[in-house]
Amino acid sequence: MRNINIILKSVALGLTLSASAVAVAQQPTDAQCIDYLNSHYLSPKDYVVQKFADHDIVMLSEDHHIKENLLLVQSLVPDLYKNGVYNIGMEFGASEDQARLDSLVNAPRYDENVARQMMFDYNCGWAFKEYMDVYRAAWQLNHSLPKGAKKFRVVNLSYIYNWKGFIGKQRTPENMQRVFYKGNTEVYRTGIVEKEIISRGEKILILTGTIHAFTHFRQGHFDYFAPGYARFDNGYFGNLLYDKYPNKVFSISFHNVAMNYPDKTPMLVTLTEGRIERLMKQIGNRPIGFDLKGSPLGLLPDSSSHSMGYKNFHISQIYDGYVFIKPIHELSGCTIDPMFLTKDNWQRALDNMPDPDWLPAPATLEEYMQRIKDSNDIKRNNAHVDE
Repeated sequence: MRNINIILKSVALGLTLSASAVAVAQQPTDAQCIDYLNSHYLSPKDYVVQKFADHDIVMLSEDHHIKENLLLVQSLVPDLYKNGVYNIGMEFGASEDQARLDSLVNAPRYDENVARQMMFDYNCGWAFKEYMDVYRAAWQLNHSLPKGAKKFRVVNLSYIYNWKGFIGKQRTPENMQRVFYKGNTEVYRTGIVEKEIISRGEKILILTGTIHAFTHFRQGHFDYFAPGYARFDNGYFGNLLYDKYPNKVFSISFHNVAMNYPDKTPMLVTLTEGRIERLMKQIGNRPIGFDLKGSPLGLLPDSSSHSMGYKNFHISQIYDGYVFIKPIHELSGCTIDPMFLTKDNWQRALDNMPDPDWLPAPATLEEYMQRIKDSNDIKRNNAHVDE
């Protein structure tokens, strides 16, 4: 019996070593990645549009305030339309303003003050011109279409939150029921997509923050009571859509930063431990879109906070595709609209200032504008990425 146990243990060890060897062998070389990028080259615009050939919902994961990403989204509007995609959905807008937004993008004249007021309704600190200019891009397209042609829409996916209802300094169930009085934002956004897009047999490009764009990926967190001490979230916007409509949804990440693994420095890193950055440099930092699932690049290992709870973690476990425009240190912040916050709307801003538990309310309008400028200083905020 002892000999049999020794044999079984040896076989088990051999299998383990073989599996490890396979895992190591699966990690692609630079040459394999470069060959794939060169032979499958598509511009970011062409790559995003191509994904609608066999998907109805493409989710673009963005790190907020990146000008280059927003300019790409704006430029996509005519190409989407030509390929039968008539909608862009944005996290950054309130459904209460949808009728007003539809009117704006179809009006004889574009009114940037209406765009400004609608964005203020959603978030009194979202003073970034490039987000509002997505409306302008839709208006420009619609203004050029022949009479009677189907119009392009921008679909607001959120609602006007009641931050005035936040009492004290902690997020309690009672507090958040007052703030998010229309319910969980992820469920709410899913409902809008089902009503406005899926039920009508249409297609949509969705621009949303990183975590909301997770589809098949489950973000891990430390949890003492969970198996392996890791709990996995499955309730984000993209998770909900993917779980109900797995064949319709495709997730693409812009070249973003991510939080590093706890207790590691620097605080922010690029995915794949900087490997994508180095590969892009080898091809001259050409803007490019490429698949992660089914490609060598998808097997690039990642040790950011996304890897928590996983073993042999790689980037295609997070997203299906990837868009690279510029290296992280060359990306720039959005244009701040100087007319977004004024003395006339300052009291309204104070009344509904978001996330008061994260940062105390500013004492003055000038202090708040400086806070917005600081959050938008992308080059400074990303200065230590991958050092």
